[in-house]
Amino acid sequence: MTFPAPLTGVVPPVCTPLTPEREVDVPSLLRLVDHLVEAGVHGLFLLGSTSEAAFLTDRQRRQVVAAVVAHVGGRLPVIAGAIDMTTPRVLDHVAAVTAAGAQAVVVTAPFYARIHRAEIVRHYRLTAAASPVPVIAYDIPAAVHTKLPADLVLELAADGVLAGLKDSSGDLGAFREVVTGARPHPGFSVLTGSEVFVDAALALGADGAVPGLANVDPHGYVRLYRLCRAGDWEGARGEQERLCALFGMVGVGDPARMGGSSSALGAFKAALHLRGIIDCPVTAEPQVPLSGEETRRAGKFLAAAGLL
Repeated sequence: MTFPAPLTGVVPPVCTPLTPEREVDVPSLLRLVDHLVEAGVHGLFLLGSTSEAAFLTDRQRRQVVAAVVAHVGGRLPVIAGAIDMTTPRVLDHVAAVTAAGAQAVVVTAPFYARIHRAEIVRHYRLTAAASPVPVIAYDIPAAVHTKLPADLVLELAADGVLAGLKDSSGDLGAFREVVTGARPHPGFSVLTGSEVFVDAALALGADGAVPGLANVDPHGYVRLYRLCRAGDWEGARGEQERLCALFGMVGVGDPARMGGSSSALGAFKAALHLRGIIDCPVTAEPQVPLSGEETRRAGKFLAAAGLL
């Protein structure tokens, strides 16, 4: 299929199920994809933060994309992260994931070294010039320690360098500025990475959402998207509040012994395991696994949401 312009709807950042030996569990991955497709999602985002891309080897990254693209068979768009510290390394990932069939790539600003605005612009221009598929910017300052300025994103959109933005910054004001400024560029997608204000983002004019929690409850996010598009804002608010309550599961891990990523990704995978979708809930090393009690707490969130 051709890549849609703009990309719209619910595009889950797909979890990467692992075996106890921390290899990619392809059968579980494909069951998860079927779970998402059956729910009516509009695309799949591989190799993002929720996919644990930072923890996977290059071989595993290619394996994930190739397996999902072959399984989906063109039924809906598949986009993939090409996330690394510098432009040359990103270009290697772009070549690998597009060879495996990704229809667009998602790229952060460079990280590790301190960078200047001009270097961010150069990074995206060089990436777009070399990429055979559209490039979507990924604004995630918590991970890369750089916030993509709205005017920079809009400049690159106007020049045709960027095909979209996935905004995981949590800055709703800046997000609104991009949504408003992108209106003259109808092929440019503006997607929120938030789980908890999808209704607000869509009300502002966003094209869609990339919520990690959609792995656990894709039906809920598809329902929320449809309510918003139908203009049923009261119904959408109720569904969003139910999903906000479910999102509380990301805090089940004890912060005295694990980081927020271990807790959130561990909760998502525990939920998928409890729902019978993946075989094993382990996260990639060196993340700390949930305890039995923490897993039980995640299960209580599922039960409260009517998912167990």
